Amino acid sequence: MSAETTTQASNTNIPRYILMHENDNVAIVVNDRGLPAGTVFPDGLTLVSQVPQGHKIALRDIAQGEAIIRYDVAIGYAARDIAKGSWIEESVVTLPPARELDNLPIATRKAPELASVPLEGYTFEGYRNADGSVGTRNLLAITTTVQCVAGVVEHAVKRIREELLPKYPNVEDVVALEHTYGCGVAIDAPNADIPIRTLRNISLNPNFGGQAMVVSLGCEKLQPNRLLPESIIPIHKEGEAYVVCLQDSEHVGFNSMIDSILKMAELRLQELDKRRRVTCPASDLVVGVQCGGSDAFSGVTANPAVGFATDLLVRAGAAVMFSEVTEVRDGIDQLTSRAINEEVAQAMIREMDWYDSYLQKGGVDRSANTTPGNKKGGLANIVEKAMGSIVKSGSAPISGVLAPGDKLKQKGLIYAATPASDFVCGTLQLAAGMNLHIFTTGRGTPYGLAAVPVIKVATRNDLARRWHDLMDVNAGRIASGEATIADVGWELFQLMLDVASGRKQTWAEKWKLHNALTLFNPAPIT
Repeated sequence: MSAETTTQASNTNIPRYILMHENDNVAIVVNDRGLPAGTVFPDGLTLVSQVPQGHKIALRDIAQGEAIIRYDVAIGYAARDIAKGSWIEESVVTLPPARELDNLPIATRKAPELASVPLEGYTFEGYRNADGSVGTRNLLAITTTVQCVAGVVEHAVKRIREELLPKYPNVEDVVALEHTYGCGVAIDAPNADIPIRTLRNISLNPNFGGQAMVVSLGCEKLQPNRLLPESIIPIHKEGEAYVVCLQDSEHVGFNSMIDSILKMAELRLQELDKRRRVTCPASDLVVGVQCGGSDAFSGVTANPAVGFATDLLVRAGAAVMFSEVTEVRDGIDQLTSRAINEEVAQAMIREMDWYDSYLQKGGVDRSANTTPGNKKGGLANIVEKAMGSIVKSGSAPISGVLAPGDKLKQKGLIYAATPASDFVCGTLQLAAGMNLHIFTTGRGTPYGLAAVPVIKVATRNDLARRWHDLMDVNAGRIASGEATIADVGWELFQLMLDVASGRKQTWAEKWKLHNALTLFNPAPIT
């Protein structure tokens, strides 16, 4: 970052820009409302046009066809001559081709020395399960096999909250695992196993205490024994099933369906109410990191702070997942070079190649990722967005790769291959066993998940001020010089332990802001 980011940071009238690397020929404007033409920076650079906050300015003349460099990476090429001090808007940046997936560096980058130093003595209060996993919340989950039952389950959940939960004070809530899958789908087609294993693994999330129950319609393609065979979810007690089937002949009328669901729910609540928080090492955390509503500050403030916290978690022995294929695809060489071995690097390449083919079948490429809000926030294209997204992963070696819907079985820094869609990514990280979620945003989003706490990190002071009761951490202080990346990274790490322990609630939890599960289904709909 340039000196302009820290000098007299408290005076917001001083023009400031952020330079990410000494080789860059562009920087982004820091000031909240942008800067007008004629503005002179302390180093003498003069703006020849108005530039909005977060948008790029040319630090020198850039000729047509010359690389536009940010993060020491060519994020594009100049579509025309660009004068020093000009606003580099999206229209003057030509997207470079995607990096080929061959001849990549494999396990060549040595991790920083500090990354290998264990971080000991940090704990949280969690719910330890019989399989060794640890929950951060104690929730009753009701899995649905098909969207048809959603209305009935919604009614049952309301009754459970009102009539049963008060009897079981150690259970924090009931969660309906509703989705739009289950019927009208080619359930035996290639890749149809992805949504099935995703829903199966979500049902086994540590926050649900191994007390899965299922509500089925009866005629759907995704039958309960296919979703959760008894080899995975055994009958809990002799003669006791874990499924309520609405089409069963025993159900005469709507209320008999609700009564069956409540009866089964009470059996599960009795078991869940026995759970108690115990002291667990930080290594029992399974953290998913994600960004949405990104802007040019995402890669400057919030994501670097998350990357710092990621390194702390890995040093403490925890598992951390970063994801979003299209938002790391342009940095694949950075990732393969950080792989712990060739096997992990090749697994990342395989996931990227699969997703390239998936997009190609749909007639698009990675450029379809960036949104109007991303561009309004200063991100010219997917390359620039990817460079800022990758830094959430910190600097630790990448020790494993998960395919979509897979369950995590190891510690360390994991690449979990998912689409970049907020809702799909969150759903797949949940299936992997995530018990705590970190979500960064620059434009702002009320995103949340019912099954795990979601800690929201704002990239800018203005967003943190306006959305003061939606953002949990303000990383904008890094850009204004009020805090360092390490300051905010440690703050986030400590907040994770407090939230995981139930000592603090996130704003999304407080307001019960929960997005629906969105299963990734690449197979055809019939």
